[in-house]
Amino acid sequence: MAEQIEWEPLQARAVELMNRAYAPYSNFPVGAAGLADDGRIVSGCNVENAGYGVALCAECGMISDLVGSGGGKLVAVVCVDRTGEAIMPCGRCRQIISEHGGDECRLLTPEGDLSMGEVLPQAFGPANLA
Repeated sequence: MAEQIEWEPLQARAVELMNRAYAPYSNFPVGAAGLADDGRIVSGCNVENAGYGVALCAECGMISDLVGSGGGKLVAVVCVDRTGEAIMPCGRCRQIISEHGGDECRLLTPEGDLSMGEVLPQAFGPANLA
């Protein structure tokens, strides 16, 4: 990507949402924030449930915010833990981010700024269904 991502506002929004997470079972609050291609910041937090399998990931909430607020494509994403540090999304969430950002989407990781193509190489996507 040609433009430089301003990670600070995205990380601040992710921290804000992490502080709103509902994580009474794992005690592992997560916040996620993404930059849409039109400049919007979209975000989400994890929401756990007593039926563990129906918990909602922060990344899923972020994607719901993206779609519900007008759609578009993700340009950059950051997920944070309770300390506000960037964490790597799980494989399922990488797939969800990839669907809405593609290989070019940037992800702030514990190892720095990487592309989705780097963190989820050879991702399965809509083109595989054609």
